[in-house]
Amino acid sequence: MRATNWLGDAVMSLPAIRAIRDALPEAHIAVVARPWVAGLYAREDSISRVIPYPKPTGVRQRLDFAARLRKERFDAAILFQNAFDAALIAWLARIPVRIGYNRDARGLLLTRAVPVPEPGAIPHHQRFYYLELLRRAGLLERLPEAGEIRLADIPAARDAGAEHLKALGVEGPVIGISPGAAYGDAKRWLPERFAESGAQIARALESSVLLFGSAAERPLCESVAETLRGAGVAVRNLAGATTLGEFIGLAAACRLFLTNDSGAMHVASALAVPTVAVFGATDDSATGPTGPLARVIHGQADCSPCLLRECPIDHRCMTRVSAAQVAEGALQLWEESAALWIRVPKS
Repeated sequence: MRATNWLGDAVMSLPAIRAIRDALPEAHIAVVARPWVAGLYAREDSISRVIPYPKPTGVRQRLDFAARLRKERFDAAILFQNAFDAALIAWLARIPVRIGYNRDARGLLLTRAVPVPEPGAIPHHQRFYYLELLRRAGLLERLPEAGEIRLADIPAARDAGAEHLKALGVEGPVIGISPGAAYGDAKRWLPERFAESGAQIARALESSVLLFGSAAERPLCESVAETLRGAGVAVRNLAGATTLGEFIGLAAACRLFLTNDSGAMHVASALAVPTVAVFGATDDSATGPTGPLARVIHGQADCSPCLLRECPIDHRCMTRVSAAQVAEGALQLWEESAALWIRVPKS
């Protein structure tokens, strides 16, 4: 199976991967994944093995990787990744059955080129897009209900996060904040408002704050950290300082998680951590977090969701979301989550 390249998409593809395992319980299921998402798939009991696929720089690397896969003698390739490259590698590897959506001019490389669902043909959320590929390919009779998405073995992730916090010298409860977003600035709520709402929540819950992000987002996270420190809140900037596996553990150990529409949002929500996400340019009905422990907050703007990387006007979908609004929503979610009986699956 060829995995998606983005962390959020990887989380949303988990119901489909588990459906493959249910349909083929004795199969050896190997996932070809980019190194930056491989750690998520490696935790999954439904996956037999993860094969990292570094981003190729030329033809030779693609040929070498395809030759490696050819030696494995796989019977079929299911391509959740939509790009031409995914189909090309499977074709070069001489995998006899190659299933994927007919996108990116790759139809001739697939043995089952599945038509892309028309708008409204399937439930809107992205997780159904991957499940529908399996249904149209004959691996599923019907789409499952597919409720909230949860990662495997959440208790183990929490334990690992608690140990990591101890090693960092962080005592007491923590909340997580991820102020970045990979798709573009249009998805980013104002960093000073992340700090303001984080300070309100941290004081109310008597918690310190962990800031998460990529190495490139470290300056952004540091600007939030400086404001929090000025408000008297204990904070640790971990942007660029954790592996994906470490982030999963630390996020699982958080009381609450504040975020934009991002991969971190999907991970925190799938860990059953009460998660508040600020949405603007993107559509929460398609890519939002799932389940009763997630809450989406967005400002009222006629142009939202625009799905643009950069806002061409005044970013009103985000500027209309106040820090008080997010803090109030987060604390209400925290109170509600304490009353919910959430059964966390072990796998």
